[in-house]
Amino acid sequence: MDIDVRALTDPAQLHAFVRSSLAGFVRGPSADPALVEHRASYWDLNRVIGAFEEDEVPGAGPGGGGGERCVGTFRSFPQPLTAVGGATVTADAITAVTVAATHRRRGLLGRMMDLDLRAAKERGEMVATLIPTQYPIYGRFGFGPATSAAKWRVDVTRSGLDPRWSGPSAGGRVDFVDLATVREVGPALYEEFRAGQPGAIGRDAMWWRERTGDGHRPEDWKEPFTVLYRSASGRAEGLLVYHVDPGWTDARQPAATARVQDLVALTTGAYRALWEFLCAIDQVSTVVSGFRAPDDLLPHLLPDPRAAAVVAQCDWLWVRVLDAVRALEARTYAAPGSLVLELVDPQGLTGGRYRLTVAEADGPGSCEPCREEPELVMEVAELGALWLGDESVRRLALLGRVTEGRPGAVDRADRMLRTVRSPWCPDMF
Repeated sequence: MDIDVRALTDPAQLHAFVRSSLAGFVRGPSADPALVEHRASYWDLNRVIGAFEEDEVPGAGPGGGGGERCVGTFRSFPQPLTAVGGATVTADAITAVTVAATHRRRGLLGRMMDLDLRAAKERGEMVATLIPTQYPIYGRFGFGPATSAAKWRVDVTRSGLDPRWSGPSAGGRVDFVDLATVREVGPALYEEFRAGQPGAIGRDAMWWRERTGDGHRPEDWKEPFTVLYRSASGRAEGLLVYHVDPGWTDARQPAATARVQDLVALTTGAYRALWEFLCAIDQVSTVVSGFRAPDDLLPHLLPDPRAAAVVAQCDWLWVRVLDAVRALEARTYAAPGSLVLELVDPQGLTGGRYRLTVAEADGPGSCEPCREEPELVMEVAELGALWLGDESVRRLALLGRVTEGRPGAVDRADRMLRTVRSPWCPDMF
């Protein structure tokens, strides 16, 4: 039976799409009409792609209805992304990717991906991004893991921090605030943070509404504790959002766990104050950090860094370069130099040979197609992994994923492309 892969042209198809997507993520076989209505209020249906086949039993099973069954889902949207050096680029952010368990190995993901990436290229988006649920799937479409993340569990009793902490130094203050204040203050604070954090993505008005319980609430939504750090001048410089799981020891001693949902800060003083606040909450004996940058300061903010144990570490944001020239010119470089790169792109979107030239340290580069002999050869997925500065050219060369055409090119590329701090994406999408 033929399967039609297309953008949703009829809003009535959205229910089947949402139903199939929820089933694909094993969240249930049906879709709440209120959720579908909520999605319809802000999704651009031109960027919602479904795989549809004629349904012999209309309405039966996940994705059925209206004489067609939705057996594959895919959505993208424009998303601000901070490049190395602080420039904001618009990424083709990909989400809601599923293929029904009954229709795997039929090339549906490849067809949906190809339709979206070519449309993104035509729109002028220089990179595509996603956060995969499974590692092996997306490399074959040119995506490379560009940021990673780690999660810490802090044993407060071992941390060495004074539990009698009475507030931040230097005249700043920490206060509980309501969710309306978070909606008012949070967006500007986060945007200032994002401008200095390579790998961070934008948060639109709908993101802030959903995270603060304004409007549609998921079934598992629970009102969090929200805390704001203000400097001595009254400027908002840090935001903390967390939940607490109550707990008790066998001896009836309190042993609650605080779980960080969001923590961003503009200064080290604000960052330190928010962690010290968390570790001084009565009844809390454990703090779970949520996924943070792998080089986060957290362990070393504690007198005993061993009290913060890494409990998870993983890849996070993946990048697919769609326009090599513009992507390489959008970021800055740690060292001056010149490289001739041969980029292999099986999808034919941005393959070719390019010369990258950087005149000065921490400055931008210029890139143009060329016909010179390549000094480095790599697939587009490797460029995606290198673009935000987290990956090492030398490591990829040792793994056989980058080929050196001229001695010294690998070391030169590493000096140019690596960054002092790790890129970090604080959010899922």
